[in-house]
Amino acid sequence: MDRDWMPDELAHAGPEHLDPDFVGGFDRKQGRPDPGADITLLRSRGLSAESVVVDLGAGTGQFAVPAARHFGRVVAVEISPVMRDVLRERATAEGLPALECVRGGFLTYEHSGAPADAVFTRHALHQLPDFWKVLALRRIAGMLRPGGVLRLHDLLYDFAPEQAESVLDDWLAKAPEDPATAYTREELAEHIRTEHSTFRWLFEPMLTAAGFEIADSSFRASVFASYTCVKR
Repeated sequence: MDRDWMPDELAHAGPEHLDPDFVGGFDRKQGRPDPGADITLLRSRGLSAESVVVDLGAGTGQFAVPAARHFGRVVAVEISPVMRDVLRERATAEGLPALECVRGGFLTYEHSGAPADAVFTRHALHQLPDFWKVLALRRIAGMLRPGGVLRLHDLLYDFAPEQAESVLDDWLAKAPEDPATAYTREELAEHIRTEHSTFRWLFEPMLTAAGFEIADSSFRASVFASYTCVKR
């Protein structure tokens, strides 16, 4: 896609992800999520040492780096140049020839070579408004082989509109206070105000319209979603 009405994906990346100081503490702030369960899930779906995996919004490589030890080709797609620098340093330090680091985002990455067997994305799609989410999901489906897997984690709202105040107030009230180890109340409130998490009952039809079947979904605290989807 290359049109004059396209958004600047770098502008949607979140200014903190362009800040070297923030990126330096990113893994600690994220809680260093364990990628093992996602890798195991993809292997249970038939992926192997010959498989192609695309990580969209790869960040510092929390998933892409360990995934490159298990799969034949892992393409880490990241729009932030600061994040890409960290990711490349890690790939070089660990000697991972299967890992490619590519500049791009949901709306700009152009996949080449064999179709992907899986696409992974974690806490990144909410940067886009709903219209662009749908187009991004269609592009993801376009890079996957038939039967390919989309494994998605994101902040989505699993509650009715009339529950918004109580659920979000409760979520913010339980937020940690240390910004070095987690996202604080103030940061979560900024997410709600300025980013584009959407309702589950809006998001799931987007997946269907983009050509996916939802194989599995789960929610934690009504805001943290995980989906396994299969391209029809």
